[in-house]
Amino acid sequence: MRVLITGAAGMLGRRAAEEYASRGAETYPLTRKELDVTDHSAIEKAFADIRPHLVVNCAAYTNVDGAETEKEAALAVNGLAPRLLALACRRHDAALVHVSTDYVFNGRSPRPYLISDPPDPVNVYGASKLMGEQGVREAGCRYYIVRTSWLFGPDGKNFADTILKLAGERDTLKVVDDQRGSPTYTPDLARGIAGLAGTGIYGTYHFTNSGVTTWCGFAKKILRAAGLKTKVEPCTTAEFPRPARRPANSALDPFPINRVLGCAPPSWEAAVEHYIKNHYQAQTED
Repeated sequence: MRVLITGAAGMLGRRAAEEYASRGAETYPLTRKELDVTDHSAIEKAFADIRPHLVVNCAAYTNVDGAETEKEAALAVNGLAPRLLALACRRHDAALVHVSTDYVFNGRSPRPYLISDPPDPVNVYGASKLMGEQGVREAGCRYYIVRTSWLFGPDGKNFADTILKLAGERDTLKVVDDQRGSPTYTPDLARGIAGLAGTGIYGTYHFTNSGVTTWCGFAKKILRAAGLKTKVEPCTTAEFPRPARRPANSALDPFPINRVLGCAPPSWEAAVEHYIKNHYQAQTED
């Protein structure tokens, strides 16, 4: 099987490339410099050269605050590009995995969001990702839309690394405690994507590590796993205003992906421990 991976220099793209290579697939990881996913002609050339059976779209504009002032850039990468990729997949009879986000929801639900709940993004980033989902569905290809959240892992800027860096500079950290969601470890997500894409059960899914926490709870677990004594004080979103609004609750209900895959992803706590042990501590020991 030939697998084309876009955004292959990113945190998830690297893990997806590793996962598919480990499964024996002919893997073609293309970085942003190698494939501009907003360029229709470039996409057509890549499809003609590679003739992929599956495309995993990890390319994304991920600066949530930056999207408020760089709206067109966010819409081009998150909104237009998935449509172009999906149309190419239809023309070339390839399936598409498109990675989306919890931020398509408004955050006012008292429970985790189901795949059937209506999206209602509260910021430009979420709106751009919703536009991408709509483009994939309208294109008529075989697709898996995988919404995920709070990504962390090796080879990319993420919350875990930020907390560990700040802990080396300060005795106390203030972290938001009124936003709820599920941290997701990129190697676990890559495995989930590969497993799902092998089922042929197309549609929209939610995939995160199991369990729900707040950014404050996430930070505390990161520091405990790293054996650091830095104090974490909870604060409200209002105390740290950002250019883009954040949903108060963006937890995603995993149904039906657990049924489709036959198992639940590891807990987010176990994922944090794995990341600290295999990446952070390994780096500090070098």
